[in-house]
Amino acid sequence: MRSYKEHLISKNASVRDALLKLDKLASDAILFVVNEEDQLLGSLTDGDVRRGLIKDLDITDNITSFIQENPKFIRKGYYTIDEIIDFRDKDFKIIPVVDNKNKVLNVLNFRNQKSYLPLDAVIMAGGMGSRLMPLTENTPKPLLKVGDKTIIDHNIDRLQKFGIDDYWLSVRYLGKQLETHFGDGATRGISMKYVWEDEPLGTIGAVSKISNFNHEYILVTNSDILTNLDYEDFFLDFINKGADMSVVTIPYAVNIPYAVMETSNNHVISFKEKPTYTYYSNGGIYLIKKSILSRIPKNTFYNSTDLMQDLIENGGKLVSYPLRQYWLDIGKHEDYKQAQEDIKHIKF
Repeated sequence: MRSYKEHLISKNASVRDALLKLDKLASDAILFVVNEEDQLLGSLTDGDVRRGLIKDLDITDNITSFIQENPKFIRKGYYTIDEIIDFRDKDFKIIPVVDNKNKVLNVLNFRNQKSYLPLDAVIMAGGMGSRLMPLTENTPKPLLKVGDKTIIDHNIDRLQKFGIDDYWLSVRYLGKQLETHFGDGATRGISMKYVWEDEPLGTIGAVSKISNFNHEYILVTNSDILTNLDYEDFFLDFINKGADMSVVTIPYAVNIPYAVMETSNNHVISFKEKPTYTYYSNGGIYLIKKSILSRIPKNTFYNSTDLMQDLIENGGKLVSYPLRQYWLDIGKHEDYKQAQEDIKHIKF
């Protein structure tokens, strides 16, 4: 994925400079003209240059004479998923993302991104990975490789395809290696911040240490999951159901090899011949309204299941999102071996 800065050009540049950059961008040929503070002033394409030349402008002229003013943009923190889908449906391929002062922060490219979800992502990566010893003796589990990439890189690459660029990594065991691996995230075009657990805080307790989320919706996920989940569909389901919290659930079919009888006072009411029952287990991926996070106690061991129970008992809306795509929890050696085989065949 190219850096968004390749799409930026100074207002002081010449048309010749712009043409050289447009040629390099090839099928992604659009530039966003900015001032000294990277504030958006307009856009420029090959077509804008041609139209300018037809109007007797010169190739040595300043590009501000050629630009399209008031281009479409996304304002970070103030957009909805419906706007993103509308842009996509209307075939807008490349759109700048700006802050409150119109500074360009990113450029969304639908040629290699599926969406731009209004989410912060919290990745829980503090566990010891005891069941994978000795592989995790000197390497944190998220940095174990599956195929040619680490487990956590598979996760973040997938999340980036859905436009998520604000990340929080909860770390403890060998956490410095994860800090070194990602830094502040700038080289990947994301923001990466760290939440250190002095003591284990459970599967969601570390979220209580974050007070400055950028969005109203938070994705919380375990770092040792391999999945090609459609995060946009997950988010739309969450919004459409008006949920406070949604849990990705994994279906498990249980086949009963005998007839199962329903009885009342020893009387058989009905029976099913060799039925199959489907149950749903917790997949370790959650969407949560930011306002609900105040229920998580500060600096206390607290699991995601505790938050679910709180919502069930105290009037919150907890929903299930049954997974239709691939999912694997890499917890044991046999799971890790399975992941190495699956990665050859599963499209991410």
